[in-house]
Amino acid sequence: MQHVNLDEARENLSVLIEAALMGEEVVITKDGQTAVRLTPVSQPKPQFGSAKGIVTFADDFDAPLEDFEPYTK
Repeated sequence: MQHVNLDEARENLSVLIEAALMGEEVVITKDGQTAVRLTPVSQPKPQFGSAKGIVTFADDFDAPLEDFEPYTK
């Protein structure tokens, strides 16, 4: 766990954010009291197949388009 005061946090914010993203707990203190704890925002990971039934394709989605026929000759 890393404890830094507010002035140090201002100078090294990007380093502290990277440390928090790597899983280290970072605590910022103000006047000797814990003020802020940096933690990464957890994003839910998409699961394979989670859009099943939501996304559909037409049966002919890969059929040649009539508009492009002159370009294929």
